[in-house]
Amino acid sequence: MSASPTYQSVLLELAERDPRLLVMTAENRAAIRELPAKLGSRFIDVGICEQTMVGMAAGLALRGRVPVVHALATFLTLRAYEFIRTDVGIAGLPVKFVGAVPGFLSDGNGPTHQAIDDISVMRTIPGMQIICPADDRELCACLPEVLASPGPAYLRYNATPSRLAHTPYQLGRAEVLSEGTDLAVLTAGFLTAKVADACDILRGQEVDATLLNLRTLAPIDEDAICAAALACPVLVTVEDHLLVGGLYQLVAEILVRHRISVPVVPLGLPGRWFRPGRLNEVLEHEGFTPARLAARLHRAFETKGAVDA
Repeated sequence: MSASPTYQSVLLELAERDPRLLVMTAENRAAIRELPAKLGSRFIDVGICEQTMVGMAAGLALRGRVPVVHALATFLTLRAYEFIRTDVGIAGLPVKFVGAVPGFLSDGNGPTHQAIDDISVMRTIPGMQIICPADDRELCACLPEVLASPGPAYLRYNATPSRLAHTPYQLGRAEVLSEGTDLAVLTAGFLTAKVADACDILRGQEVDATLLNLRTLAPIDEDAICAAALACPVLVTVEDHLLVGGLYQLVAEILVRHRISVPVVPLGLPGRWFRPGRLNEVLEHEGFTPARLAARLHRAFETKGAVDA
């Protein structure tokens, strides 16, 4: 029985098919350790020099290459932001940025290494795609389409083992993981499985929730969000990101633009970094275990969003 595909194996397969693809890293090889021997000169490690790496990637893209760039998410999106914006974003170059340990996945790291503002930063760059895979299966499934897209993209790397039955991936289209009319829950990325478990708990309490895995935040599936808002009396957004500039604000902007009025309860980080610890400790302390999420979602349902969950 063949092994399940991994990020590394899918990336290698795509690179073997397309000679334009090359892999770059700022000394962040955890997910791509086998690729230097496979790709040779098409693998470039610049050391801890994120700004230099992005500038090089832009130059290579101008020469017809498609660089796939790897670094810790917080340093990639913050330290190299001006280079991403100016060298890649303004020119609309097909550089693909892969940010490691985003959100709660940076668990034991303190504020300097917590990428909980990366989405808000990358949202400011016109034309930047933002992809938030729910797990390793979705991470692998999104790669062909993301790497083939003509513009820049930011991918929140998440190789958490999958236990969700996903529908086929399509860039910019949400996945409906469950359907209900009591409330709608919108999420993306690592927390998707935790929220799915929470919705299972709610179902045992006779509360049926629609659960949308948004998958990509740019482009985002506005039709799916509006449909959920019209079908349910309250929306809840769940994210491992600051509320400023993240999923909550994205959803609020869409509802205002479409003139849809519905209570929206945001579950995220309200203007502070999270306390470092092991991942299960972080989730418990911040209220994002399935049991804690189920209680918060149930409160949003009971109050119809009138009280912060």
